[in-house]
Amino acid sequence: MSEKYVSIKDKASTQNWEFNGIRMGYASSTFEDFSTHKASNDNEYVRLHFGLKGDYQFTYKQLDQSFDLAGGHHNLMYSKGIDLTIQNKTLEIETFGVDFPKEVFISFVSDGDPLLDQFVEQVISGNSSILSPAWGTIDTKIQQVIDEVLPNPYTGQLKKVFLLAKSLELLVLCVDNYKKLNQTLYRHIKTSADKEKIIAARDFINERMTSPPNLTEVARKVGLNEFKLKHGFKEVFHSTVFEYLTGRRLNHAKQILLDTEKTVAEISSELGYSSPQHFHKQFVTKFGKTPNSIRKNP
Repeated sequence: MSEKYVSIKDKASTQNWEFNGIRMGYASSTFEDFSTHKASNDNEYVRLHFGLKGDYQFTYKQLDQSFDLAGGHHNLMYSKGIDLTIQNKTLEIETFGVDFPKEVFISFVSDGDPLLDQFVEQVISGNSSILSPAWGTIDTKIQQVIDEVLPNPYTGQLKKVFLLAKSLELLVLCVDNYKKLNQTLYRHIKTSADKEKIIAARDFINERMTSPPNLTEVARKVGLNEFKLKHGFKEVFHSTVFEYLTGRRLNHAKQILLDTEKTVAEISSELGYSSPQHFHKQFVTKFGKTPNSIRKNP
């Protein structure tokens, strides 16, 4: 479902890369209304799909399955060709995808993790398949890799090596996330509506990285009590609200350090820290390096 094969959009901003036969793409799409779209192609790929933001429902003909998804999800799918019927349920959708050619994918994961074995057997046999019946969630580690890919600072052969490394890192992180998902006992998230509210909380936090909301504000925004928000967030994203917010802010700060000449004080102020000293302390705790040393030795 990356932008390469969702063919009908009202407005879309896309980025696409190709390397080692692998295709990677990002799309931010806006729609004028809620409607149904058709998409298809004849390509044979193993697709690692990420829904970063927005809600949609789609039917995947080759899998003979329909999915109703809120933003912040991922899964691994395979088919010979793809025919989708997609209904957007929000007016803004962001997606990211990595498409592995069949033989390339098999070469990476053969004799690999037990979780992948059955899926790989289906791929080898040419049978349409999806890795996990329950979609994974985009935690801070996965989001960090995607955030590193989008600026894409390299050129030439180094760019291809960078993108290949990131595509494999995403594959590993997602498989690990599926394992956690299978081991998670949901005590506080009982319904799809509850999960959608937790995802809405994550989206609200992402929008407010430069002026972080407190827990009460987040709970009020999404219509959950603070107890359910705290425990439900941990169940879905495997981190506390505070850990998630801190991780996103510091990863963003690291990218600003690498991409710009802004001072530590400027970045600290831009991200809403109370002081450069507070920012410096949190940065060192997460990365084991000072902000300035990251810039010199990334």
